[in-house]
Amino acid sequence: MQEEKEKFNFIDTGKRVLDIESKAISELKNHLDEDFESACNACIQCNGKIIVMGVGKSGHIADKIAATFASTGTPSFFVSPSEALHGDLGMIDQNDIIIALSNSGESQEIIELLPVLKKMKIPIISLTGNNESKLAKASDSHINVSVKEEACPMNLAPTASTTAALAMGDAIAVALLEKKGFSEEDFAKSHPGGTLGKKLLLLVKDIMHIGDEIPYVSESDKLSTGLIEMSQKALGMTAVINDKNELTGIFTDGDLRRTLEKKVDIENTLMHQVMSKKPFVISPDQLATNAVEILQGKKITSLIVAQKNKIVGALNIHDLFRAGLM
Repeated sequence: MQEEKEKFNFIDTGKRVLDIESKAISELKNHLDEDFESACNACIQCNGKIIVMGVGKSGHIADKIAATFASTGTPSFFVSPSEALHGDLGMIDQNDIIIALSNSGESQEIIELLPVLKKMKIPIISLTGNNESKLAKASDSHINVSVKEEACPMNLAPTASTTAALAMGDAIAVALLEKKGFSEEDFAKSHPGGTLGKKLLLLVKDIMHIGDEIPYVSESDKLSTGLIEMSQKALGMTAVINDKNELTGIFTDGDLRRTLEKKVDIENTLMHQVMSKKPFVISPDQLATNAVEILQGKKITSLIVAQKNKIVGALNIHDLFRAGLM
C-alpha cells in the first residue's frame, strides 16, 4: 500500500483533468446555434434584469455568471430556486429574464418554479446537458452544455459539466458586452475600488498634496531654506518659483547629492543657482496613471502638479503606491 501511494502521480492526474475539461469547453462551439443567438437577443432587449439560478454546484456557477453579467454592463443577480419557492420570487418581475442552470435539466426546485414563471410570462433561457429534459423543453431558448464525461474518475462529481456551464455563461456575457459596445471606462464605473477602476478613474487631483503640504521656495531663497522645506514636506523635492509665483525649477534629492559633492556653502548659495530648470509637470485633471508613466519613463520619484505654470499640487512615488497604482 505504501509503495502504491509513492507511485501515485499528482501531475498526471492534473493533466488528465485539464485535458478533459478543455476538451469539454472546446466541444461547446458545436452547440452554438439559433438558440444561443435568440438567448443573446432576448438579453439585449430585456428591460429588466437577468436572473440567474441553479441548485447545488450549478447554483455556484449561476452566481458567478450573474456576477460577470453585472460587472460587464448587464444588470443581473442570482436567485436561489429554493428561496424563490419561499418568498424570493417577489424579487422577479415581468421585465426580467430567467437563465436557469441544471446539468440534468430535472432539478426539482427549478421544475416547481416553471408553472409560476410561465404564468408571469417571464422568458426562460436554460443551460442543461439534456435536450430532452423538462427544463429544456419548457424553455424559450435552450443552450446545450452537455459533456461526454466528468473529470471525476467515477463520472459523478460535477467537474467538466460545471466548467462547461461557466464557459457558456462567459460566452453569453462577452457577446452581450460586445454588442453593447461596453468599454474599459464602463467597466471601471462598476469596479471603482479595483485596480482597473483606479487606473481608469483616479485623477492626479485625487491623490496630490495641496495647500501647505506643497513644498516650494523662491529663486532668491538660500539653499538652506530649500533644504528645510524639503525636510518638512518630505516629498523628496521642493518646487522653485519666481517673484510672479510662476514655476521656474525644482530641487530634488538627486540635486542635493550633486550639490553636496561640490561642497557648496548652503548659506551663501541661492536656489536659482542649484535648481534644475524645466521640471517635469503634470495637470491635476490627468489620470494618475499618467503620473506613473512619467515617473517610470523619466526615472524620477516626484512630480509637480501645475496649471498655466502655477503650482497647484505635488506628489511622489509613495502616493502612487498608496493609491494602488504601482
